[in-house]
Amino acid sequence: MGIKVKNIRMTGTRNSIMQAFFELVNEKDFEKITIQNVTERAQINRATFYAHFQDKYELLDEIIGDSAVELIEKHTQGNYAFNKEQIEQLVYAVFEYLHQVKDKCQRSYETIIPLLRTQMLDALTKHLEECLRDIYTEEERSFNASLYARIIFEAGYLWGMEKTNLSQQNIAEKVTNLIFK
Repeated sequence: MGIKVKNIRMTGTRNSIMQAFFELVNEKDFEKITIQNVTERAQINRATFYAHFQDKYELLDEIIGDSAVELIEKHTQGNYAFNKEQIEQLVYAVFEYLHQVKDKCQRSYETIIPLLRTQMLDALTKHLEECLRDIYTEEERSFNASLYARIIFEAGYLWGMEKTNLSQQNIAEKVTNLIFK
């Protein structure tokens, strides 16, 4: 059993690519960012970029995917109970997720919403399936987890897109009451 050692130079390059991407995403729309833009900003060549990521979508996917799972873990503290408090914490995880991405990617926020949605829905669904493991059959669990994840995300989305004047707490309570009605 060997110990995997991180290559410090590779980690530095990866961080440089991510930093370049964050800078660019605040300067221009996501669709207009090219690999050449990223490599020039990160001061690397194309081959080095492709050694780390297939394309800009994978780069964004990795950045966003990790944070969705991490924020759910943070807010739920690894707890898989199915109760009102847990649902509220999942709503707060979505709020924080959307806020962080909006803060880092202000200019491109609306154009990357579909990717944001997919990543968070996947993370929420997986978490909720685990919460519902002892409550429903596999088919019911899958359906309900997917449905609840969508309710939770869409509530956060309405807040994140400033389509409601409700407070985060009020939204979290409404979502919880809807799910536990």
